[in-house]
Amino acid sequence: MMRSLWTAASGMKGQQTSVDTIANNLANVNTTGYKTQTTQFKTLLYQTLQEETTTATGDVKPTTAQVGLGTRVASINSIYTQGIQTASDNKSALYINGQGFFAVRGADNKTYYTRNGDFGWSLDANGRRVLTNSDGLEVLDNGGNPIRLPDEAGTDAVTFGTDGAVAYRRPDGTYTQTGQSVALYQFANPVGLEKNGSNLLSVSNNSGQPRNEANTNGLIRSTIAQGYIEGSNVNVADEMVNMIIAQRAYEMNSKAITTSDSMLDTANNLKR
Repeated sequence: MMRSLWTAASGMKGQQTSVDTIANNLANVNTTGYKTQTTQFKTLLYQTLQEETTTATGDVKPTTAQVGLGTRVASINSIYTQGIQTASDNKSALYINGQGFFAVRGADNKTYYTRNGDFGWSLDANGRRVLTNSDGLEVLDNGGNPIRLPDEAGTDAVTFGTDGAVAYRRPDGTYTQTGQSVALYQFANPVGLEKNGSNLLSVSNNSGQPRNEANTNGLIRSTIAQGYIEGSNVNVADEMVNMIIAQRAYEMNSKAITTSDSMLDTANNLKR
């Protein structure tokens, strides 16, 4: 009977993680570039109660008797489907249509990746205007360098091409390319990217190395739309249904514990 108690307890623990994941999705429904997550489960070890044998009459019994010992969380995976394209008043906001990721340089000088293109212009240590995310991290170009503007360029007159090329308007009204382009990277397995908070992702052994769309053959290149941001791909209706399912599963596991406890109490009272 103790086996059923621990099995049901593992189910309650797993469903609690599922509810936590769903709650995180709902909390980030308005987070730019957020990707919804799902909880994956796997069974624990099975205990063999009876091996393949014969019955009392000598008939062959080819099947075994095994009982499962519960469940555990296998992984929490992100679903990288395209988010909603939303218009923004920010002229430096960029939207990725495709499988690419922006690259930013973290405070630790490492490169991180994100789908959040709500960028702006800041001043670097030398007083030059540089493209950054909302946390002030520098956005990188195809050469791994920060995207900077010439001194004569105004931030309100900067344009980004669909390929990420940066241009600015000169005082005479003509546009000049800066020679830099916003870098976009793809991964063989984006689900394997490690989450670091603030919508930043880092490379792991499971994700594979970043592949620059500008110089990697065989990739379907993404396009960039200026003046738009990517909303989260969280579907509130689906998340509410998933929460109800997880809650019912939690309640059923709780009921299994109550039933096991009642049967143990009955067994303890048999001698009375």
